[in-house]
Amino acid sequence: MTTSHSAPAIEAEGLVKLFGNQRAVDGVSLTVPTGTVYGVLGPNGAGKTTTVRMLATLLRPDGGHGRIFGHDVVEEPTAVRSLVGVTGQYASVDEDLTATENLVIFSRLLGLSRTAARRKSSELLEEFGLTEAASKPLKNFSGGMRRRLDLAASLLSHPPLLFLDEPTTGLDPRTRAQMWDTIRRLVAEGSTVLLTTQYLEEADQLADRIAVIDRGKVIADGTADELKASVGVSSLHLALVDKGRIDEARVLIAQALGIEVSVTPEAARLTAPMTDPALTVELLTHLRDHSIAVDEITVSKPSLDEVFLTITGHGAEDDDSERSIA
Repeated sequence: MTTSHSAPAIEAEGLVKLFGNQRAVDGVSLTVPTGTVYGVLGPNGAGKTTTVRMLATLLRPDGGHGRIFGHDVVEEPTAVRSLVGVTGQYASVDEDLTATENLVIFSRLLGLSRTAARRKSSELLEEFGLTEAASKPLKNFSGGMRRRLDLAASLLSHPPLLFLDEPTTGLDPRTRAQMWDTIRRLVAEGSTVLLTTQYLEEADQLADRIAVIDRGKVIADGTADELKASVGVSSLHLALVDKGRIDEARVLIAQALGIEVSVTPEAARLTAPMTDPALTVELLTHLRDHSIAVDEITVSKPSLDEVFLTITGHGAEDDDSERSIA
């Protein structure tokens, strides 16, 4: 199966998925150019995994359209499946078999000869640092080792498009950094990656472009720099001596700066975008006039954390009452 050089790797228009009365995905639209990493950023239950499953033909959309290299995900599922690899949140492997046995079976199912399957499996185990554990049953693997093996399995066919659904969840910092290097190498070799994550740093490090998704909707889209610029040239962080006056201070800061002010999950710190850092002194005077004592204040360039908090009003890893569907 060949891909069209003129078609984007992914085109999604108004994708909808219903589970009972809940709209897990509510009109998601994405365009992913070939040869890029596209980050889909959002908390648990935002609709990221459901969107990936529709684009990978694992779920049928209830509305909208999806195309992979120009092929419709509903009308041409076989063509789509030949072009994609999927690494989900949970390892799709057999725990009673060894790492080598799992990869050889997957390779054989893809049509490789026995010799080629063993050679490819050995190469991938070495690349992902699993050679010493190759003959061990998976039930003795750590969570990080399972994640690495699952990614290795998804690369057996070297698909032009790879869906990585929260690939580093549960990994230690060292293994996560190794996974990032592997993703960068794949893209350098011509692959396209759609990466879902709830880690702000991961999206900032890897993605050429980021869609922020919350409660089934895309609420922002752009490069990391564009998203940061959208919330102001600087970001204000302020902690109070009296945490009981956080709501009062939030209103006063919003009035003084004419902007929306967010409260961190700990309800102990206020965050707000600032177009003019020189207003800091005026803001402190305004709070003092209302007898609100400031314990700590910093002004810095915004990060993706501030972007997400400002856009959604909550953190990227927060849960709420509707987080049961991914």
